[in-house]
Amino acid sequence: MIKVLFICLGNICRSPLAEALFNHKIKQKGYEDYLCCDSCGTSDYHIGELPDERTMASAAKNGIKINHRGRQLNRTDFRDFDYLIAMDDSNILNIKQAADLHKTTVNNLFLMRSFQKNAAFSEVPDPYYGGVDGFQKVYEILDSSLDGFIESLEKNHPEIGQK
Repeated sequence: MIKVLFICLGNICRSPLAEALFNHKIKQKGYEDYLCCDSCGTSDYHIGELPDERTMASAAKNGIKINHRGRQLNRTDFRDFDYLIAMDDSNILNIKQAADLHKTTVNNLFLMRSFQKNAAFSEVPDPYYGGVDGFQKVYEILDSSLDGFIESLEKNHPEIGQK
């Protein structure tokens, strides 16, 4: 089983949406026996909280169900997950600092948009302080980026989908 962790700052906007959308996509492809995921934040601002209402609305509008409570990145995540996918450079830095604090190395850390074909920018913008339109834009970025990520997984792990 290949385990993926999606990471943003508070774990109430981008990363829980990435988690739910990834789960939706792998279910459609029949990859549930090969891939699983979770999401977390690098901060402790929203531990135990439901995702932002605007995230939930954007997901629902696009036919995606979210079942998540906010949690913070912890030391076992570095051991337990095969891929750590950060939403922006600030969280890349936070993840590396956490790894240093826990005396571990991070060789499996990627930016989400590095998998998006023809990405205009390297980061998934944080929609928290904006309006509903920003949340839909994040959905579209994640949708495209996750397609690229799944293609990368299929290429690098030929066992995915082999029954």
